[in-house]
Amino acid sequence: MSELFSEFSKAVIEGNLDDIVGLTKDALDRGLNAKDILDKGLMPGMDHVGAEFKAGNLFVPEVLRSARAMQSSMSLIKPLLAETGAAMTGKLLLGTVKGDLHDIGKNLVGMMCEGAGFEVKDMGKDIEPDVFVEAVQEFKPDILGMSALLTTTMRSMEHTIKALEEAGVRDRLKIMIGGAPVTQTFADQIGADGYASNAASAAELAKKLMS
Repeated sequence: MSELFSEFSKAVIEGNLDDIVGLTKDALDRGLNAKDILDKGLMPGMDHVGAEFKAGNLFVPEVLRSARAMQSSMSLIKPLLAETGAAMTGKLLLGTVKGDLHDIGKNLVGMMCEGAGFEVKDMGKDIEPDVFVEAVQEFKPDILGMSALLTTTMRSMEHTIKALEEAGVRDRLKIMIGGAPVTQTFADQIGADGYASNAASAAELAKKLMS
């Protein structure tokens, strides 16, 4: 059985879309548990990809390919996970802040966090503070992740945190931020709970914030 899980991990690491879909269907037909596929096959594969990306041995296109492979398998097992009531790692709400149209980094964070077992809701880009507040009230995430790629849009992160405080929902969740101009110092200044410099670090941080 462990050999089968290794095949899942290998397909994720190699970004092999064709293999992973067939592998998932076969495993489910054989009665394999969807949560085991996620925990013992997909997640270890994505963890390896994250570690290699952080070490500079893999680059964004390769990580995206791995993440897409993982998502192809996830699309087949997600309904089964929901049916069995299997607990995900947590709920993550993601968005690029108002005035900013960059989303590759954010998309990668979403994929990596999905690979870490999170239920991810991606709001897209150019999200106003009050729209973040509405989404937090509706989706009830454990973590809100905000991204900014321009120094001019970083302040929108602070405005969003203030809006969450005013709405009385700030204390219900953890907030993590990231993006090229963002720093740990800035995260501390605006009252965020964490900062990540890349997608692999963001997935690690999200898991840490849940513990």
